Amino acid sequence: MIPFAESARRVLPDDADKATLAGRVWRPDVAGPSVVAVRGSALIDVTRHYPTMRDLCETPDPAKALAEADGEPIGTLDAILANTPIDTRDPAKPWLLTPIDLQAIKAAGVTFAISMLERVIEERARGDLNAAAAIRQEVTRLVGDDLAKLKPGSPEAASLKQVLIDQGAWSQYLEVGIGPDAEIFTKSQPMAAVGTGMDAGVHPNSSWNNPEPEVVLAVTSDGRIVGATLGNDVNLRDVEGRSALLLGKAKDNNGSCAIGPFLRFFDAGFGLDDIRSTTVTLRVDGEDGFALEGSSSIAMISRDPADLVAQMVNAHHRYPDGAVLFLGTMFAPVKDRDFQGQGFTHKTNDTVAIAAPKLGRLVNRMRPTDACEAWTFGPGALMRNLARRGLLG
Repeated sequence: MIPFAESARRVLPDDADKATLAGRVWRPDVAGPSVVAVRGSALIDVTRHYPTMRDLCETPDPAKALAEADGEPIGTLDAILANTPIDTRDPAKPWLLTPIDLQAIKAAGVTFAISMLERVIEERARGDLNAAAAIRQEVTRLVGDDLAKLKPGSPEAASLKQVLIDQGAWSQYLEVGIGPDAEIFTKSQPMAAVGTGMDAGVHPNSSWNNPEPEVVLAVTSDGRIVGATLGNDVNLRDVEGRSALLLGKAKDNNGSCAIGPFLRFFDAGFGLDDIRSTTVTLRVDGEDGFALEGSSSIAMISRDPADLVAQMVNAHHRYPDGAVLFLGTMFAPVKDRDFQGQGFTHKTNDTVAIAAPKLGRLVNRMRPTDACEAWTFGPGALMRNLARRGLLG
């Protein structure tokens, strides 16, 4: 069971009274999801105005649109949060979902120097956890451990690239880390993400994996950044380390994408500059007593969030229902858990908490992918449900 004794005060942003927050809730009485506004301690169903979160995001000013939308109170945030964990859920009462629906779920990789070096280590270790410590030392000797000031695609980056090629140390991860083109990949499928309070998945065949705490931007079909939330880009390091061509298998599994708790829309008091200065914190607590803490400062990112979005949505890449974009993480979990030199990997029932002062707190319990709730309600089911409810114009 995921502990939610702290309830709403821990899940909401520190300045929740000033934030424009939207989410999604499963309503058993209509056998489907609803878009909700967070207003004080209450969740207000605004689905009759905006049948999907995609529809709300696509308005000219989502924060203004949400603030002006009236709706039906469906319960308190505390009560709906308490009913979200699967172990204690009453299926006759509402529970919280991830705050996105039809948007494509994309992610930017290797956007921080530290995580870039860890990807190089994964590649060289070929997924072998035992080899990672020695390779980490050698890679750091060759390229250093402070590349934060190196601008990707710059002449200085090109010079470093040539030096590494000459030394036989070049890597595909260094290419996207300091080269001109960002790595933008598909993390998960529309409507496959899980929200706060839900189980997140790790494939049981993986013996070397980790959480990736990240900021997630909400982007419209025409490329406008309209809001942000938190995400866990669960990663199978051994699978991706064996071959970059296994990225889909390493990233896109049942329950392996967590996003939430709520989408905070940009308004007069919150915008992209707040994201640029955000620090995302992580805490992992295991049933074995193990605890891991870390943080990721967006200020240390190698590529500006606006540049990453421009590389995702442009004349060559279209997303008619918009997209969300994980910005990447600088957090590289190397703290030994069981044996010296073997670093971190998840165990079943780990609790992962990802937080940022202006975005709230995303909490998930880690379970094997086949033990998580099966994903059965996709876009087709959503359209049929909204049609039965008379919400499609």
